[in-house]
Amino acid sequence: MTIERLYDSREQAKEELGGLFGKGESYDFVMLDIHIRQEPATIVFMNGLISSDVTAQLLTSMQMSDIWDELEEKITRENFLTYFPFHAVEPAKDKNAMIDSILSGQLVFVMEDGSVFQVDVREYPGRQPEEPDNEKVIRGSRDGFTENIILNTALIRRRLRDPQLRFEIQRVTERGRTDIAIGYLKGVASEQHLDMLKKRLAEIDHDGLTMSDKQLEELLFKQKFHPVPFVRFTERPDIAAAHLLEGHIAIVVDTSPSVLLIPVTIFHHLQHAEEFRQAPLIGTGVRAIRFSGILMAVFLLPFWYLLVKHPEFVPKALDFVGPKESGEIPLLFQIIAADIGVEFMRLAAIHTPTPLSTALGLIAAVILGQMAVDVGLFTAEVILYVALTAVVTFAIPSYELSISAKIFRTLLLILTALAGPPGFFAGGVILFWYLCSIKPMGVPYLWPLAPFFPKAFGRVIVRYPMIGSSLRPYITDSPRRQRS
Repeated sequence: MTIERLYDSREQAKEELGGLFGKGESYDFVMLDIHIRQEPATIVFMNGLISSDVTAQLLTSMQMSDIWDELEEKITRENFLTYFPFHAVEPAKDKNAMIDSILSGQLVFVMEDGSVFQVDVREYPGRQPEEPDNEKVIRGSRDGFTENIILNTALIRRRLRDPQLRFEIQRVTERGRTDIAIGYLKGVASEQHLDMLKKRLAEIDHDGLTMSDKQLEELLFKQKFHPVPFVRFTERPDIAAAHLLEGHIAIVVDTSPSVLLIPVTIFHHLQHAEEFRQAPLIGTGVRAIRFSGILMAVFLLPFWYLLVKHPEFVPKALDFVGPKESGEIPLLFQIIAADIGVEFMRLAAIHTPTPLSTALGLIAAVILGQMAVDVGLFTAEVILYVALTAVVTFAIPSYELSISAKIFRTLLLILTALAGPPGFFAGGVILFWYLCSIKPMGVPYLWPLAPFFPKAFGRVIVRYPMIGSSLRPYITDSPRRQRS
């Protein structure tokens, strides 16, 4: 095999690489002269991104191995690969690709004649797989994605031992050069969706993905100020594997513990792994409660406010609805202030150390809530309905969708306060129209409700027993809709 040289000599390579990476300026850049038996060479790597144990063992075996004695002449470009005692080695064919390899944690050998070899001895700092906090299940696996792209793809492949499972690696952004793996089942995923995704990745013109997956979502789908999520985020390998079998595409971003799943609808954000860990009847009941939760999260407070302000619409059986005493502060401002107070408590709990978060919750719920009622700042019924709304909002599996529900609720509440019943119903129609108008990747966001597909919608509402002859979702545009 003929191997091209990247440099005219080793000294030229050392001069160029040392000037590029800042030898003597950046402490983690290492350029070290060594000898492979009698042959001089230079190794280049980034300290902290390679496995020190594997590298030390590799260099030791290279010096002690007897296979080099079989060479009558000096070590050449052609015989280096033949006698190299490590499997993950390849010649460097492009300078830019070789520089990206060094920055991603590979060890580079520069030989005396200017030829370069890359050795994959990467070992990124990170944590071990553990159950994600926001997708916990009572029964099921306890592993989750980490910040290591290699480990994340391995967790998915462990569940899908199919030779047709593909992970195409790409690097995006100008300076960050972030690794992104596009995961799909060949022959199952839509080629049109894959081409669209690759085209959008190639069009990304940005300097870096410091916020990793969320920033990538905005760049891919031009999210702008849309409040709803256009992709599904998951930290569970079993959920990612299940979506791949349905024909979806997974985007694994290095340094991110979340995997992006596309294309998705609003109903994908309302699914949870626990529904499939229980019997179909139990899973259907849990799903019905969760679906009713998002409806209550959006409409409960505005509807209650409508009934309070228009008691003529309240039937006698619901005479108890509404505060018996009006406070000094208008009811609308009470609701908005209490809702904002819940958000402050949520943010405070996030930024409070874990040992103190429980105490903070007790202080906020018991002391502040009761004191606010006692001093007349809020009525008791406002606290009740705001708290109930907060509970059903937290029941939404997707954190991004739960935040969107709060925004929709506030806007609907304001419309109801301004226009009464017409404002409430007009707000509901506008919300439905807005969700119908969203089509990320050309997929209707409310499918299969709008456009209406009865059988598919039935499978969304009911958790059917798992059978081998089911169909893949229509929105994935899979060339093999029949599952086997």
